[in-house]
Amino acid sequence: MIEPVPMKSADVIVVGAGLAGLTAAAEAADAGRSVLLLDQEPEQSLGGQAFWSLGGLFLVDSPEQRRMGIKDSHELALQDWMGSAQFDRDEDHWPRQWAEAYVDFAAGEKRSWLHEMGHRIFPVVGWAERGDGRAEGHGNSVPRFHLTWGTGPGVVAPFERRVREHADAGRIVFCFRHRVDELVVESGAVVGVRGRVLEPSDIERGKASSRVETDDFELRGQAVIVTSGGIGGNHDLVRKSWPARLGAPPKTMVAGVPAHVDGRMIGITEAAGARVINPDRMWHYVEGLRNWDPIWDNHGIRILPGPSSLWLDATGKRLPAPYFPGFDTLGTLAHLRTTGHDYSWFVLTQKIIEKEFALSGSEQNPDITGKDIKLLLSRVRPGAPGPIEAFKQHGEDFVVADTLAELVAGMNRVGDPGLISEESLRSLIEKRDREIDNPYGKDAQITAMHGARNYRGDKLIRVATPHKMLDPKAGPLIAVRLNILTRKTLGGLETDLSGRCLTSSGEPLPGLYAAGEVNGFGGGGMHGYNALEGTFLGGCLFSGRTAGRAAAAACG
Repeated sequence: MIEPVPMKSADVIVVGAGLAGLTAAAEAADAGRSVLLLDQEPEQSLGGQAFWSLGGLFLVDSPEQRRMGIKDSHELALQDWMGSAQFDRDEDHWPRQWAEAYVDFAAGEKRSWLHEMGHRIFPVVGWAERGDGRAEGHGNSVPRFHLTWGTGPGVVAPFERRVREHADAGRIVFCFRHRVDELVVESGAVVGVRGRVLEPSDIERGKASSRVETDDFELRGQAVIVTSGGIGGNHDLVRKSWPARLGAPPKTMVAGVPAHVDGRMIGITEAAGARVINPDRMWHYVEGLRNWDPIWDNHGIRILPGPSSLWLDATGKRLPAPYFPGFDTLGTLAHLRTTGHDYSWFVLTQKIIEKEFALSGSEQNPDITGKDIKLLLSRVRPGAPGPIEAFKQHGEDFVVADTLAELVAGMNRVGDPGLISEESLRSLIEKRDREIDNPYGKDAQITAMHGARNYRGDKLIRVATPHKMLDPKAGPLIAVRLNILTRKTLGGLETDLSGRCLTSSGEPLPGLYAAGEVNGFGGGGMHGYNALEGTFLGGCLFSGRTAGRAAAAACG
């Protein structure tokens, strides 16, 4: 049975107990305010999507970077951010200001703030979203992906601890299984929330929980902070929001988030008078696998690839530069939407998969999630990590073969039949392999592979030694069908630099704040059109901290 909420009002109401909500609630309680923290899911889902994440954080000129010989700066990071965001709309006024403030945070107190709470970082810095090949364009000029020691749960833990300490002291009250259906507006100000209490659920984290209603509720507060997440679990809404610049929306996608990431609160908040901007900006991956051991329905896992796999469309045509693995997510997505198919292929070798494949998600990285040094050291020994080998053996998207003829037969069996020609694929691979004979050449992908290995971290654990794919010593051959994977909403509720929701006239809607994915991680879309990776968790932290502090300060 759901315990009755012991108080019907508080200084601050936070809607959503993900990372942004935990951060906002902790900051408001730190300021001495009483807080009601609501979520439609049960307590076991505390932390939301951050729990499932790899735990990557975007940091600038960090000690970890300097130890790896990486020369980074605020100026270079801001150049990369603005080149990726490509802000070009009138409504980008606040997103641009949030972007500048976030880069300041990432180059400033972000690391020390987290470190003081016990957060720790894996020493090798990753190089995600390597870009579109232009200094002024999209992408990270240097490695900036700092992996949390403990992955997503390691990011959540300090904020959950802070919130539970406040709950023990009576400053925060949890309201699980409370689904908000309406914001209460009186005299032009948001003064509370209304909704329905859902029946108790002991469902495993990530599984779909019951929607059986048992009661209604109305809670009052001087400030309401919406931190309810994005739309990635609602594929109908994803397709409705899909922009023409990315081609036709896919008929088939895999889900990178559970079903309760449904975007309901965006519409509810908009109905109360808040403005939604940039709903067509979104971030979906093109390297999705169907999880052979799913947690939620249609569960997809992303491959975080190194740069060596040969990337083909569904018909076997090689993707053009700069659409190499790990370089330009949305550019690759837009290209693939012109092919008429909802999937593409990686073709690689055992030697590549052992060094270059990682999987997103805390549950796919038990060594780092569990802070298990002994298990971590197994990554440098021969063989792919255990989760990778499990997908290779059990995943429906994998084809493993000793000969190219067998590989092509498997690709035509797993994908649409008859699309891959052995003769064409052999010719393509042989031409690629001739370029391996020299440490230079005209193949841009091979040049990029050699360039990546100039970075110590990539050479150590991320990029395989360049080799010929048809060399039997590097085998077996592997093909991986790649599905489109839904993930992040880059637009959302427009907010000023205090996290206050704005109306269509540009004025703050009194009493209403937003943070996290529901407001595009800041302002209504601080990423613009593209993300630099490691910026979603950090965006939740920064916007949650900002909104929590501002809401607390506004309470009389």
